[in-house]
Amino acid sequence: MKTVANSLLGLSFFLALTTPAPGAESVGVGQSFKGPVGLQLYSLRAEFTRNVPATLDKVKSYGIRDLELASTYNLTPGKFKEMLDERGFNAVSIHFPYERYAADSEAVAREAKALGVRYAGCAWIPHQSDFDEQECRAAAAVFNKAGAAMARQGIQFFYHVHGFEFQPHGDGTLLDLLMKETTPGLVSYQMDVLWIVFPGQDPVKLLQKYKGRWKLMHLKDLKKGVATGSLSGGTDVSNNVVLGTGQTDWPAVLAAAKKVGIKHYFIEDESPIAAEQIPQSLKFLEQVKF
Repeated sequence: MKTVANSLLGLSFFLALTTPAPGAESVGVGQSFKGPVGLQLYSLRAEFTRNVPATLDKVKSYGIRDLELASTYNLTPGKFKEMLDERGFNAVSIHFPYERYAADSEAVAREAKALGVRYAGCAWIPHQSDFDEQECRAAAAVFNKAGAAMARQGIQFFYHVHGFEFQPHGDGTLLDLLMKETTPGLVSYQMDVLWIVFPGQDPVKLLQKYKGRWKLMHLKDLKKGVATGSLSGGTDVSNNVVLGTGQTDWPAVLAAAKKVGIKHYFIEDESPIAAEQIPQSLKFLEQVKF
């Protein structure tokens, strides 16, 4: 009965999330790729530590309007939202640390509501050495609880897969276990393409395998020549390159993402020269054909 109740709770607000927010701009979209595309603000984390208003102005200069937040930079949610609203931004989603969800998911949900986002997620599960089954099951319980708390605020919870979840487990991986143990409707997923390619997985096959669970996508490319197959969940940030210049088969990935119904795409570029690379990645998205 509890599983059914959770599923109904997710369904009660999910329909409101299936229609893209109004006011989407045309930057980064073209004949094939229709977006909507935004920016994960972590891409400009160094700039934000120096000057928040100026960095928000830089983001606006790219023509981007949809945002995924990573922090409020020591500002209150209300003040940060005011700065976003002044510039016409649409705060679609945000990441919060796992520890905050584990400690008080209701408080996190209230903060997400104050920021006006439609999705709130987690990008890393703390773990010792290799990610293991016990840590995976504990995370699933935290995510189910967080998903229910977010649903009560009309927000969709998601987990951002980071690559270390592909440890073998039974006939599959710990990601398969995480998918199985989290409640559809309450817990959705964000695919960061680099963190699928880097551990040697196929993003197209995973999109198809878990159709309906993936709602958001990070557009991030891995430098050519970088070895794949690592389950560390980490690589040198300089291995983040302009979309279309790395190892990813973007026409295949974007076509599959469209087919399975990805709702929002965000460029995330962690490289030291992200500010230069972001406009080039937007141009690639405008020109890519599939």
